[in-house]
Amino acid sequence: MLDLAAAQQVLKTTFGYDEFRPGQRAVIEHVLAGDSSLAIMPTGGGKSLCYQIPAMLFDGITVVVSPLISLMKDQVDALNDSGIPATFINSSLEWPEIQERLAALHDGAYKLLYVAPERLDSAAFIQALGRLPIDLLAVDEAHCISQWGHDFRPSYLALSTAIEQLPTQPQVLALTATATEQVADDIRQQLNIAPQNEVNTGFARDNLNLTVVKNQDTDRYILEYLKVNAGETGIIYASTRKEVERVTKMLTRHHIQAAAYHAGLPDEKRRQNQEDFLYDRIQVMVATNAFGMGIDKSNVRFVIHAQVPGTLEAYYQEAGRAGRDGLPSEAILLFRAQDLQIQRFFIDQSEEMDEEHRQRSYDKLQVMSQYANTQGCLQQFILNYFGEESKPCGRCSNCLDDREAQDVTTAAQKVLSCVVRLRARYGKGIVAQVLTGAHNQRIRENHLEELPTYGIMQGQRQKSVGELIDFLSAAGYLQSVGGQYPTLQVTTNGAAVLKGEEQVYRKMARQVKRLAPEDDELFGKLRELRRSLAEEQHVPPFVIFSDKSLHGMCEVLPTDDEEFLSVKGVGQSKLEKYGETFMDVIRENK
Repeated sequence: MLDLAAAQQVLKTTFGYDEFRPGQRAVIEHVLAGDSSLAIMPTGGGKSLCYQIPAMLFDGITVVVSPLISLMKDQVDALNDSGIPATFINSSLEWPEIQERLAALHDGAYKLLYVAPERLDSAAFIQALGRLPIDLLAVDEAHCISQWGHDFRPSYLALSTAIEQLPTQPQVLALTATATEQVADDIRQQLNIAPQNEVNTGFARDNLNLTVVKNQDTDRYILEYLKVNAGETGIIYASTRKEVERVTKMLTRHHIQAAAYHAGLPDEKRRQNQEDFLYDRIQVMVATNAFGMGIDKSNVRFVIHAQVPGTLEAYYQEAGRAGRDGLPSEAILLFRAQDLQIQRFFIDQSEEMDEEHRQRSYDKLQVMSQYANTQGCLQQFILNYFGEESKPCGRCSNCLDDREAQDVTTAAQKVLSCVVRLRARYGKGIVAQVLTGAHNQRIRENHLEELPTYGIMQGQRQKSVGELIDFLSAAGYLQSVGGQYPTLQVTTNGAAVLKGEEQVYRKMARQVKRLAPEDDELFGKLRELRRSLAEEQHVPPFVIFSDKSLHGMCEVLPTDDEEFLSVKGVGQSKLEKYGETFMDVIRENK
């Protein structure tokens, strides 16, 4: 059994950290003892060190199965920059280059090899791997192996067969940030991991502030947020390619550096946009869920979901891409009830789902709606979903909600009465038109101007009445029924409001707040130096130093090697490569 003290030494000299993060020590102890194990740790919790440190101590090779080919180069660049010999093999390489890398691996030139799961479908590639001295197989994003997971991938099913075929019979380390108890059980069963070898550090992210903004103008909120948090980097998620393109154009019109990412873009355009984001050339990436799994960019300060995602697991994983460096960050869900229809449409149209899977997807979407509408702590809701008990976090938008509530009972009764008069045959648009007294053809053809509720909210904008309808739907007084073109019905709670048995209160619109204090002058200079070096070396800036390390330099103000090494994230290799350059800037600023 290898010594944990040796792992501690690698942590300090190679990665520049004095102490393990929660869970890392326990996972590494399992790995060094030769146990196959499962690590469930939140995004940004330091999962990669759990196999990178043992890889430096083992005689043989560590193979990392990673689902996104586009990110392997960045992961390998970051390791090489820290003095760790690593390489990758994927479909971006021609066969002669693959053979060269396999030969170099056989000769001991590398300690880590990154591969895509699809590679393990190839008998020839398994045979080639079989000739390598593999000690550890690390399975990243391990929830993809489970049919109960939110991102099940059939290619992951070949893993257990591939492991059995490897002559060295390597131990397995499965890693994921999001796994319910059912998913964790499935991962362990598929990869033959004993229950006692699971390390779960919990799902709480203390540096991530969760916010839900309901029934507000999303474009206006996003623009105001980016104005108040100018200079901060973030991701905006939307459910459809069309919405991604629309939001990107809207941001560009307002002179915000933004780019789009979705599966409909040409490969080269997608690659360029991703690189511009990783290299800090653009401020905001607007994307579908095709973007982000395994993104190592540590200085993402905010993730905004402009439309509701399909599952709480997907939401929390995407939200967790903010603040990987441990600095204060924010995850914002902009919720409108009608956006649920987009997810219902995706479920309805899916040809891959059987009825059981389809119903499970509807149930997960319902949980997502409940999250958006809970009055309780948002962090507590998520942790409870993952089977973890907790106290209120004290920092999410619900815990800190001090907005004034207005009595909107009379306006609510007008809306509910109109829905009743329309006999639940129409959707939000027609209801708003009837209430505001619209004179269009559909109103006239259906004689809706004859209803007693026609025009009773005349003078108000249809859009503001529509937002009130959204609020009543989100609050459970109305419900949408049907697939692509849903109609509105009054719920039991709505009926109580109509009878005067219950009052309706609506809180003021949520105001945008600044994420963090303005950066000081030295931090700006260090960030500019980092960006310049990154461009020269053709690597993303976070590969050189994280924002957290730069902030550490601003606090310590190191002027010699010993002081520079005391900054978190600075190891011996980083000192030798960048120490003098960064200390020169610090000395000039003193």
